[in-house]
Amino acid sequence: MSLLGPDKEWGEYRCMCREFGAVTEAAALAAGRWVGQGDPEAAEAAAVEAMRAAFAQVPISGTVVVGKERDPQTSPLAVGSRVGMGGRPTDIVLRALEGANIVARGQAGAISVLTAAAPGNVLQVPEMYMQKIAVGAPAVGKVEMEADIEQNLEAIADSLGLKVNELTIVVLDRPRHDDLVATLRRAGARVKLIQDGDVMASIAAAIRDSGDHAHIGIGGSTEGVISAAAMQCLGGEIVSKFWPLSRREIEAARERGIEDIEATLRTEDLVRGDLVLSATGVTSGDVLQGVEYRHEGARTQTLVMCTKCRHVRFVETVHSFSPDPKAVAFWKVR
Repeated sequence: MSLLGPDKEWGEYRCMCREFGAVTEAAALAAGRWVGQGDPEAAEAAAVEAMRAAFAQVPISGTVVVGKERDPQTSPLAVGSRVGMGGRPTDIVLRALEGANIVARGQAGAISVLTAAAPGNVLQVPEMYMQKIAVGAPAVGKVEMEADIEQNLEAIADSLGLKVNELTIVVLDRPRHDDLVATLRRAGARVKLIQDGDVMASIAAAIRDSGDHAHIGIGGSTEGVISAAAMQCLGGEIVSKFWPLSRREIEAARERGIEDIEATLRTEDLVRGDLVLSATGVTSGDVLQGVEYRHEGARTQTLVMCTKCRHVRFVETVHSFSPDPKAVAFWKVR
């Protein structure tokens, strides 16, 4: 049985995927100025403030339901915060900056990302760890959280017509994954270690010809919900399970109606119905180009996915900082 409540749709509303794209673009442009500056807190603060201001131009009555769990009075995009200029009721899941440390070090793969859905159509998970396996469409229904790693690798390889030693598995480079990485290597799979950014790792696994075949490991629950939204749009699947570190985290889950902390959660348990996902690159990665600044302007690349439109768009935007419309007119598409 799904942990989500009665299904709600946005059928009577026009699509707003472009407006949500502008929100992550604003956050990325602000965070991009902090690349390589060694200050992750400043980069995230800039992204949060820019995203908050951009939301004020979007005609929604939005509530942040999954994200950073801080006091909405002191953190403008914490869980419980209200966003938008008024209008369509909307639940928001966001990371104004996923990969603040990446930005601070000037490394690849930082993004600004959000998911928007009708109220009640995303599971309101507490901020905690989750085990995750994300795969593309051919492997949907063929991986299990309780299965051995070797069994899941065989299932993924069979679904793609590959051998296990031809698979590339993306894993966050963390000490908690040392045993996982050792098991993957013993099985013969190729391992791609990343510093941060498991949302984009999940998206890459679901994009044909990305070169990545699965994302496996333990990461944040917010990223798990956003990844589920991406899988809903791309036809892939995420299989997940909470990984609590304290009794308080278990209690926080129960406060949100999640009684079985040991349950396996698939895509449809985390999200459903019409939704929008927007992700804008801050630093260049395997899927998205980062912010590029030029004289009097900047260029961004945004991935916008919308189940209502049934579109997946890569949107490249030139942002002019000059009142002269000719200042950036010579830029060409990358």
